[in-house]
Amino acid sequence: LTSHNGYEMFPKFSPDASQIAFTGQYDGNTEVFTIPATGGVPKRLTYTATLDRDDIGDRMGPNNIVMSWTPDGKSIVYRSRKKSFNSFRGQLYSVDATGGLSTELPLSDGGFNSFSPDGNKLAFNWVFREFRTWKYYQGGMADDIRVYDFKSGKVEKISDSPGQDVFPMWIGEEIYYVSDRDRTANLFAYNTATKATRKVTNFTDYDIKFPSHNDTHIVFEKGGYIYLFDTKTQQSKKLTITIANDQPWARNEWKSVDKSIRGASLSPKGERVVFSARGDVWSVPASKGVSHNMTATSGVNERDAVWSPDGKYIAYISDATGEFEIYIANQDGSGQPVQLTNGNKTYIFNLDWSPDSKKILFHNKKRELSYVDIDTKKVTVVEKSDRSTRFSYNWSPDSKWITYTRPQADMTVIRLYNLDTKKSHEVTENWYDSSSPSFSRDGKYLLFTSARDFNPVYSQTEWNHAYVDMSRIYMITLAKETPSPFAPENDVVKVEEEKKEDKKDAADEKVKDMKVDLDGIKDRVLSLPVSAGNYYGVTAVDDKVYYTAMSSSSRGTSMKMYDLKKKEETDLGSNISYTLSADGKKMLVRTGGKWGVINLPTAKVSIDKPIDLSQMKVNVDLKAEWQQMYDEAWRHMRDFFYDPGMQGVNWDDVYKKYNVLVPYIAHRSDLAYITGEMIGELNVGHAYSQNGEKPEPERIKTGLLGAQISRDKSGYFRIDEILKGANWSKQLHSPLRAVGVDVNEGDYIISVDGVDVTTTNDIYQLLVGKANTEVLLEVNSKPSASGSREVLVNTIADESALYYHKWVHGNIAKVSEQSDGKVGYLHIPDMGVDG
Repeated sequence: LTSHNGYEMFPKFSPDASQIAFTGQYDGNTEVFTIPATGGVPKRLTYTATLDRDDIGDRMGPNNIVMSWTPDGKSIVYRSRKKSFNSFRGQLYSVDATGGLSTELPLSDGGFNSFSPDGNKLAFNWVFREFRTWKYYQGGMADDIRVYDFKSGKVEKISDSPGQDVFPMWIGEEIYYVSDRDRTANLFAYNTATKATRKVTNFTDYDIKFPSHNDTHIVFEKGGYIYLFDTKTQQSKKLTITIANDQPWARNEWKSVDKSIRGASLSPKGERVVFSARGDVWSVPASKGVSHNMTATSGVNERDAVWSPDGKYIAYISDATGEFEIYIANQDGSGQPVQLTNGNKTYIFNLDWSPDSKKILFHNKKRELSYVDIDTKKVTVVEKSDRSTRFSYNWSPDSKWITYTRPQADMTVIRLYNLDTKKSHEVTENWYDSSSPSFSRDGKYLLFTSARDFNPVYSQTEWNHAYVDMSRIYMITLAKETPSPFAPENDVVKVEEEKKEDKKDAADEKVKDMKVDLDGIKDRVLSLPVSAGNYYGVTAVDDKVYYTAMSSSSRGTSMKMYDLKKKEETDLGSNISYTLSADGKKMLVRTGGKWGVINLPTAKVSIDKPIDLSQMKVNVDLKAEWQQMYDEAWRHMRDFFYDPGMQGVNWDDVYKKYNVLVPYIAHRSDLAYITGEMIGELNVGHAYSQNGEKPEPERIKTGLLGAQISRDKSGYFRIDEILKGANWSKQLHSPLRAVGVDVNEGDYIISVDGVDVTTTNDIYQLLVGKANTEVLLEVNSKPSASGSREVLVNTIADESALYYHKWVHGNIAKVSEQSDGKVGYLHIPDMGVDG
C-alpha cells in the first residue's frame, strides 16, 4: 500500500475497516497519516516538531506513533514528544480523522493504549520502554497497565508485576496485555468484572512483540512470524503470509566508501596509501594511478591495514574465519593472503611492523601485548596486563627493543622489552601517568608524554578545583653518553679534513644496534620546553619532533613541530591527523576532509594535491554485510561484556536463536532490531543496537511559535498561552515574547506570511519549512481581520526547552509557596553535561 523511502509503521484499521491510520515520513517528518484500506494517496493529519531522536531503531522510539482509533472512528490517538523536554516522556493526543489541531488527552504521560468498547475508559501504559533492549527489566521504570476514566478523571492500576506489563488491548470485559513476568513475554488477561488476572499463552522461545487487536482477535509478532490469537477459543496459530516484494533496501548497492575510512598507512617512500574502509583494504595512489580494492569482501571485516617498511606486504586484521586474525598480503595484490595467527577468539588491535619487516606487534582484548614472526608464525607474548586492555607501543629502529605502556598502581608507566633477553624493564616512575612512547629514528631518545604538572583551577560556582593541562613531552637519553639536546653550547672553530667519497650501495647499509643503558635511566628524563597541555602522537625524525597538542582553552587540536637545533616550536595547523612513511621523508596528513602526502612540514600544513578517493567504490552485498555485522556484534558482547560468565546466559545458544532470523533481514532497521533482541538476553541496561546507514527522507522542519494555540469557531487561531522563556538565552528564545514583539495571550492569528489562516484547519501547515526563520504574522485582539496588526517573529524548531523552563519554574513557585519560602527546589535533568 505504501512505497516511500522513509518509514511507514504502526498501521491501525479504523473501526469500519475502511481506513488505515499509520505513522509515516512523507513530506520530511514523522507524522500521522491515513490511507484507504484498498490503497491510495496518504492524507497527512499532523504537523509537529521534527525531533532529532526520531527513529524506529532508537531506544526512545519514533515520534508520533499511532496508538489507536476512538471507538466511534472519528479520531486517531497518537503518542507524541513534541512538547516533552525529556525523551523518556510523551503525551497522548487525538486528531480528527479529517485533520486539524490535535487535542491532548488529560494524562500527564502515556504510551500504548486501548479504549473500552463504550469509549468511556482508556487502558494505557504510562511509561514508554518498548524500544529499549532491556529484557527482563524489573526496575522502577518497569511499566504497568492503568485505566483512565474520562468521566471521573480517576486512574486505576490493574497490574502490578515486577516486570513489564505493556500493550493493553481491551476486548469485551477483559484487558489483554503482554508481560515478561515469567521471563518470556506472553499474553495475560485482566477481567474488569472479577479483577482476576490469568496467563493466556505459554511460549518459551521468543517474546510476543507489538500486538494489535480487534473485537475478537489479537495479532502479534513472535520469532519473525505473525500469529493470530482467538479470544473465544483462547488458541494461537501461526499465519502463513506471502508478500511478493522487490526488497529495494536489501539489494546490492554501489557505495562510495571514501567517507568510511577508519585507518590509513603510507607506503615506505610515500607513493601509495593503504586505507581501511567499510571492511575492505584499499591501495590508493598518492598522486597518479589506479585505486584497487585488495579484499572486496562484503561478508568479512578487514581493518587496520599497515604497510611493511620494506614495501613488500600489507598486514591487516580480518574475521574471515569467524574470528579476528592477522593476515599479510602482497602489496601488489598478487597471490593469496597468508594467515599468521590462529585461534584468537578475541579482538585484535593496532598492528605495528618492526622496522626490519620481520615481525608484527599487536595487542588483544585478553590484555596481552604480543608480536608474531611472519616467517614462523610464532606468537610471543611481551606483556599480560591484569588491569587494562589498552597499550601504546613502538619498535626501536634496530627492531630489537619494544617500548610500551603498562598500567601499574593506577598509573601507566613506560617499559622497555628486549627481544634477545625476553626481559622487560620499567623506565618511568609510577608517581606519574605516562603514555605514547616512541623511539627517535636515530635510536638516541625515547620520547613520551607524562602528566606531571599540577596546576589546580578553581571553580567559579563552588569551592572546588580541578586539574587540567597536566601533560608535557619528555625524552630519555637511552645511552649514558648521549648529551642532552638542551645542554649549554659553546661555539668553537672546527677544521675538517677533506674526506674521500665512500660510495656504498643502499643495500649494504645496516641499521646500527641501539645502545640502551638501563642503569640510571629513570634519572635521564628531560622535558621538552613546551607549555603544559595534552599531547599525543609524538614522533621524532632527525632533529624535529612532531606531535599533536590540545589544552583546556583550545577548541580543537593543533599539530606542532619542535626543532631541537633551533630550540623553537612551530604551529603547523589545526585538526590535522598524520602518519609518517617508513623512510621518514614523507607524511600522510588529513585535514579539512582531505588526505594528502607531503614532505615533512616545517611550516603550516597545506595539501596542494589531495589524494583522489573517487575510485573508492564497492558493490556491497548488503545481505552478506548484515550477517557479518550480526556475527561481530555477538562477538563484541562476548569479548567486552563486563561479566565473562555472561550473567549465566548460554551465549552460543543466544547466537543460534536469533541468527535464524538474519537471512530474512530486508532493511537496516531489521538488523538493529534483531541485534537488540540478542543483546537484550543478557538482562542488562544501557546496551543498545542502533540503526546505521539507511534510507533517509529529507527532513523539513516546522516553524514553532512557543505558544499553545487553539482554533476559534471563526476559523482564526487563538493564542491561549505564550511560553515565557528568557530573552537573554538563545536556547530559551520564545518567539512571541521577544523584545519588541507586540503579541499577547488571547490574541488571534489572522494570517501567516500573507496567507489567511481560515484556509486551513491546522495553522502549523502554514509553518512547514519555516523553522528558525522570520515569519510575518497578522494578529488581532479579536477574531477579525479588521483592525489587525503585523508582527515579525523569529520561529524556533523545538519548544521542549520552553516547556522544561515552564515546568521547573512552576515547581519552584509551588515549593516556595507551600513552604513559605523555606524550601528550595532544584531539578537535575539528566546524567550528562546539562545535569
